Amino acid sequence: MLYGAVAALAAQFPPLEAARADGLLCMGGDLQPERLLAAYSRGIFPWYEEGLPVLWWSPDPRCVLPLGDFRLPRRSARALRRSPFALTLDRAFGRVIRACAAPRPGASGTWIIPAMIAAYERLHALGYAHSIEAWRDGELAGGLYGVALGRAFFGESMFHRAAEASRAALAGLVELLRQRGALLLDCQQETPHIMRMGGVLLPRAFFVARLREALGEAPTAAAAVDLPWTPWRTAYMHDPASGQWRAAV
Repeated sequence: MLYGAVAALAAQFPPLEAARADGLLCMGGDLQPERLLAAYSRGIFPWYEEGLPVLWWSPDPRCVLPLGDFRLPRRSARALRRSPFALTLDRAFGRVIRACAAPRPGASGTWIIPAMIAAYERLHALGYAHSIEAWRDGELAGGLYGVALGRAFFGESMFHRAAEASRAALAGLVELLRQRGALLLDCQQETPHIMRMGGVLLPRAFFVARLREALGEAPTAAAAVDLPWTPWRTAYMHDPASGQWRAAV
């Protein structure tokens, strides 16, 4: 995958300041890996429903979770100390994204439609999309997935089938990002769930500045070299006693 291809696609998006008040920036295009990486490198993400063109968003303000400010609610922390989940990285990406796509109680549909699942599974195969799984007694109890680019991680969705499982997965992700020296955990949109754990709202300009720092120098259309955003290929194992990850030998 070349700098030039991603940079040329990134240049096709309108200026972020052109987004509507609700964050909608533009529509159209496809979900091929190069376009998705181009979008994320600009702070843009897709979110739409079946039967619509691809809708691209850049909310202002932007919800992020500062890694140094993450905190579990006291009740959750106590519950996880009493009964921790086993955490893994990328062991069941397909199962996680499909579980996230399942309709929620009181909801009539999902934005994680088959085209989105296929697109993120392609990114996963390339090493840019990842999942954290929370297991209990050998059963998948919860998890999350998102996109890793440079020193940034863009959280997409999470689910749980057991109480506290999604929080356990998020805590595991935060620790892994800290260990990898990440600078940005993007949550895209504000939710009470995230705000209770340390989420903050950044004006778009501040978010973009932080994103540029996390990604390093942006690609140019003339650069015919590989992307500098090395895919995550390291296998990690989680130690529940310390809460840390170690690279598997």
